[in-house]
Amino acid sequence: MLSTEAATATDHVVCCADIDARIAELEASAAAKGSSSLNLTLYGHVNQAVMAWDDGYEQNAYLVTNDASRTRFGFRGKSEVTADLSAIFLIEIGVRSVNSKRSDQISTLSGIDIRRMWWGAASESIGTVQLGRAVTSLEEITEANLAGTQRGAKYSDVEDSGLGFRLRSKTSPSLSTVAWRRLIKHTGNQPGEGDAQSGIRYISPTVAGFFASVSWGADDMWDASIEYLGDVSDFKIQARFGYGQSKDSSDAPSIQCMATNVANAPNDADCQTLGGSLSIMHRPTGLYGNVAAGWFEDRNVKDAPIFTGLDAEAESSFFAFEAGIQRQWFDIGPTTVFGQVYRMDGGANARLTVPAGDAINAIGVDAAISSSTVKMWSVGMTQDITSVDTKLYVFYRHYDAHVMLAGASQIQASEPLEDLHILMGGALIKF
Repeated sequence: MLSTEAATATDHVVCCADIDARIAELEASAAAKGSSSLNLTLYGHVNQAVMAWDDGYEQNAYLVTNDASRTRFGFRGKSEVTADLSAIFLIEIGVRSVNSKRSDQISTLSGIDIRRMWWGAASESIGTVQLGRAVTSLEEITEANLAGTQRGAKYSDVEDSGLGFRLRSKTSPSLSTVAWRRLIKHTGNQPGEGDAQSGIRYISPTVAGFFASVSWGADDMWDASIEYLGDVSDFKIQARFGYGQSKDSSDAPSIQCMATNVANAPNDADCQTLGGSLSIMHRPTGLYGNVAAGWFEDRNVKDAPIFTGLDAEAESSFFAFEAGIQRQWFDIGPTTVFGQVYRMDGGANARLTVPAGDAINAIGVDAAISSSTVKMWSVGMTQDITSVDTKLYVFYRHYDAHVMLAGASQIQASEPLEDLHILMGGALIKF
């Protein structure tokens, strides 16, 4: 006969063995509801930083979500239909505590948004189709970067690093109603770059390092791209190029255009864009360079009433460059040291009114932006901690801008503008 202690121990072994077996069964079937062949993956990362800023009059610091690669979580699903065909889906949610690209000197912005939500089919032989809210073919077309520094500081998409701040005149302590990011096209996205939107996208199989993509959506928008990733001798190369058109003036398309002023054709928009980027890394030394450029034309912008009789600029363009070195000087992971330069020559923006009395408006009546220039230079470094899938980063950015305003049948330079200084340091942790 077992003692009380021995019986208790035996019961514990039996009960816990049952529990362990049940847990294993639940883990095996956790993603199988409705489909025993479903492979479900939870993924994401957290990207928080301290952003210190100086707008020439005021200095402060915010604890922000770095919108260069904002905090997110998502679910990927895949079910095999045949050996070469799978049903796939993706749901991805973005999370911002304080938005690094939309917060300004007065207020901060936070929130949750749907970044991606699509379903589709994937085949190694014929390619992939996605339907829903997906990235377009131009998404990240101007952001090729083998060094991975874009997780902290994008060299071509500079609005993410503090350009929600409002402009400030050198002659007045008052803030303008205009944010820095509104000088970059009218959306804050660099010319040539796409975004996520509702539509359909096809991605070809990869052949010799090349693959192509074409997207359609938002009624009258389409774009296409070709990309390459591969090795040539001791060099790793990533290249991207794309072109797109839109005839939709709503906020839905990633290529956002201005409508005509014809009453019976309010959505007869007409714009086009192209962009590309190239990243090359020398494997033995870790030396690398990234270059990007883009162009955007909105043919209807000159028809805006405020530009009547004036020579408003319909085209926008940008150029950006990054160079650096990536080496594993420490056991914990690669270290990257880099420098960046950026220049944006923006066209007319009739969507934004610069009211009379605004800090940058010297015309004296309501005005619009006729053209603008934004320049940036930056230095920084990143440190990967490979064992915990973490990237530490710190960088400094200096922005300066020039704006031309139009109103009352005249074009005039805005008041001289203060430069903007941004110092940001943080970490991206994947899971």
